Amino acid sequence: MTLHKEGRKILFFSLIIFIGIFFLFEYVLNTPQWVNDGILIILIVVYLLILQFFRNPKFIINKNDKHVLAPADGKVVVIEDTEETEYFNEKRKQISIFMSPVNVHVNRSPISGVVKFCKYHAGKYLVAWHPKSSTENERTTIVVENGSGIEVLFRQIAGAMARRIKWYVSEGDVVEQGGEFGFIKFGSRVDIYLPLDAEVKVNIGDKTKGGRTVIAELKS
Repeated sequence: MTLHKEGRKILFFSLIIFIGIFFLFEYVLNTPQWVNDGILIILIVVYLLILQFFRNPKFIINKNDKHVLAPADGKVVVIEDTEETEYFNEKRKQISIFMSPVNVHVNRSPISGVVKFCKYHAGKYLVAWHPKSSTENERTTIVVENGSGIEVLFRQIAGAMARRIKWYVSEGDVVEQGGEFGFIKFGSRVDIYLPLDAEVKVNIGDKTKGGRTVIAELKS
């Protein structure tokens, strides 16, 4: 387990602020000791919660050209055939994974291949499970084409709490299955759009692990 780079600045400044708050109560306000002890416990708990949010587990990725791996830790909230209107402009099989604040928020590429499309959209901050969040919230759309010419679209979507989407790829980049392509801070959602003949391997409500859970199998 390591600390993700996106958390280093936040954790540093949070530590400075929390130390300042504790010293304010301990040495300036002259509050009772039981109050100071309570403040200290609360600050430690909050800091540990922030710390766990930015954890970045290390594990072996079992690559398979036919498999589509979960792009994030979370829970499957949508499985349906829907019209994808930004890139494909046709029906695709959609799988959506909701990431709560307690999940690891590293985003990983579902397949290996070449980035064919990458675009950031500023937008709203509706709750991540809102039906319009896929098209109206702040989001980043990425399309990867594998060696067989199959394209998979995945979209990072900000939620009511998540207001910082980070992505580390550009059009033309080569990505590895399970490799890190981005990060979303503090609760969010990732949508994946697959060919209609893809065989879904998960059900609504299933928990996923980014880079480990097989969510679908592609047809040749």
